[in-house]
Amino acid sequence: MEHDEARERLLAAAEALYYARGIHAVGMDEVRDRAGVSLARLYRLYPSKAHLVAGYLRARDARWRARLAGWVEAHAADAGPRARLLAVFDWLGRWFAEPDYRGCAFINAWGEIGPADDLVAAAVREHKELFRDYLVGLADGLEQPVDVAEQIQTLAEGAMVTSAILGGQAAVRARSAAEAVLR
Repeated sequence: MEHDEARERLLAAAEALYYARGIHAVGMDEVRDRAGVSLARLYRLYPSKAHLVAGYLRARDARWRARLAGWVEAHAADAGPRARLLAVFDWLGRWFAEPDYRGCAFINAWGEIGPADDLVAAAVREHKELFRDYLVGLADGLEQPVDVAEQIQTLAEGAMVTSAILGGQAAVRARSAAEAVLR
């Protein structure tokens, strides 16, 4: 098995297990077994659990942002910044309704590990900063796009937290609040 294939299998296994059950609940042996990779290869690629968690979060970030951008592009590309920003909440509502939705993986990782591990904390912060930057790009053309994007991000992040606990209507409520911000 090539390094790239082993890395992909380990990241997929880590994501499936950590997202479904939590980081602390899953040991490295379980990830290794699920991926079908030797323990020696696992530790060559990821010298610690924190390295694996950070790798999984970075891979998830790339896919998550691509899915979001694809939705916004398909549903509001030719619209103005307001419609593009509101499309974010429409996508969030669809994501929240997915049967395997367990909240935001980055918020979950922060809740479990928080700033206690520099590698994981950096991966979480990077995701949130990239999400913010994406929203700033969507807000281009509005007066004070950075301020608006940061307010929209706060609403989106709040929807992610509350949806995992209270259900999928959080996206609808957050979209309504975003409409008020955009007025």
